[in-house]
Amino acid sequence: MVMLMKIVCFGDSLTRGVSVVKGRLRIVKENYPAFLQELLSQQEEDNVTVINKGVFNDTSDLLLSRLEKDVINEHPDYTIIEVGGNDCNFNWKEVGENPDKEHQANVSLDRYLENINMIVTRLQESGVTPIIATLPPLDPVRYYQTISKQSTSSVGNWISKMGGIEHWHGMYNYHLNNLADELSIAKIDVRSAIKKAGDLVQLISDDGIHLTKKGYRAFSEAVYNFMVNSQRNQRLT
Repeated sequence: MVMLMKIVCFGDSLTRGVSVVKGRLRIVKENYPAFLQELLSQQEEDNVTVINKGVFNDTSDLLLSRLEKDVINEHPDYTIIEVGGNDCNFNWKEVGENPDKEHQANVSLDRYLENINMIVTRLQESGVTPIIATLPPLDPVRYYQTISKQSTSSVGNWISKMGGIEHWHGMYNYHLNNLADELSIAKIDVRSAIKKAGDLVQLISDDGIHLTKKGYRAFSEAVYNFMVNSQRNQRLT
C-alpha cells in the first residue's frame, strides 16, 4: 500500500540551506530538506513531500509568528523544528562597541524554551506530529574569527568571559533536549550525527556555523534514519 506523507522542515538558515560559497553566504540547493526528499523518494512504497520552510536569521520568536501560515496551513503529517542558533547569539556590533557592558542573548533561554513549547503545543492541537532537531554543532575557532572580522577583536575577550560561544550554544541545546524529554516529543540528535560524520572542517562552512554540502547531507541522513525507523516501528505495532 502506498503511503502519502508530507513533512515540513521548519527552522532558520540551517533549514533554508545557507552556506559559505567563495567567501560569501549563499542559499544552496544542496540543503538538508532537499537531500531528505531525495532519500525518502527512494522508498518505493512511500509518496513523500518535503517542504522547506527555513528562513535566514530566524529565531524561535519569528518561527512562532509564522507557524500558522508556513506550517499549520500546509497540513503536514510531521514538522521538524530546527532553531536556536540565532536565539543564543548576540548583537556582536553592540558587544564590540561596548565590551564592558552586560549583554543579553537575542532570545533568552527561558523565552526560547517557552516558544518551543508553544510551537509544539499548537502543532499537536492541529493534528501535526512535531519532531525536534537538536542544534547542529559549530566550529568555535572559525566562528570567533568570523564575528571578530565583523566587529572588533574585543568581542573575543567578551565571549571568553561569559564562557565561550560553544558553551552558550551547548547550554541552549542541553535544555532543548531536556524539554523534548519532558514533553515526550520525538527528537533527532543531529548534533551528534554531524560530529560523527567526519572532520568538522569539511562539514561546517568557513564562518564556523553554517554547514557545507557534506554537513547538510549528514543532517539529512540523521533525519532520514529517524523517519524510516519511526515508520517501520509504526507498521510493526
